[in-house]
Amino acid sequence: MKISLKKCHFAYSELKALGHVVSGLSLGIDKNKVAAVLLKPMPQTKKEMQSFLGFAGYYRQHIKDFASIAKSLCRWALANTHDNPAWVAQEEHHIEGICVTEIGTEFFNQVKERYKLDQNCHILSQLLIKDCKDPSLSSKLDETWKKAYDEGRFHLLDGILYHRTKHTCVMALTERTLISIILHECHDSVAAGHLSEDQTLERVKTCSWWPNWKKDVTEYCQTCDRCQNTNRATGKKFGMMIQIQEPKSP
Repeated sequence: MKISLKKCHFAYSELKALGHVVSGLSLGIDKNKVAAVLLKPMPQTKKEMQSFLGFAGYYRQHIKDFASIAKSLCRWALANTHDNPAWVAQEEHHIEGICVTEIGTEFFNQVKERYKLDQNCHILSQLLIKDCKDPSLSSKLDETWKKAYDEGRFHLLDGILYHRTKHTCVMALTERTLISIILHECHDSVAAGHLSEDQTLERVKTCSWWPNWKKDVTEYCQTCDRCQNTNRATGKKFGMMIQIQEPKSP
């Protein structure tokens, strides 16, 4: 089993999960989600109304009498007919009722006591900016990742450029003459014995590196005259090149 440090939180009293704030004693709505609803403009089209109802319905367990409040709004989200008239301005209080009710949960009683439920957007914007992460734990995690990536992939030692990966550190090549020598030693030499593409890639990987080296190794093996003349294709033989007669019956 493997875990990702980016997705783990340790020593937290509260956690955000699927738009909710989970603690050991209660379950509440994320403050950022509440502020996003209150800052959202009044729906003007059916699509915007459907989006608003879908978001509000996700938190219906926290909203008292949600069905009765959203009844007229659900009707307006449908197509306009004789029995289903268009939106009227007098029904805006239903939207405001849902927005205000989302704040009035048990988990946010402290917010309700401090601030008034009005159109003051300055306080709501501060809720979006505020982040509840622990700075001490975040700094420790950043230090762990910086140690792994503080050095680049290339390292100069005694005038020779090396390419470093997670498990290997090999010489980096730029001249085509040196690349040709490495390919010959890893594939054509007596010690290599015209190995296959996979085996040649492994030999080159342990001694050198250059841009697009895998592509060059593959092309070198595929264009080797001795390999193409000696190695035989394995598998079933191809059929005779004759025309197939059309069947006369199913």
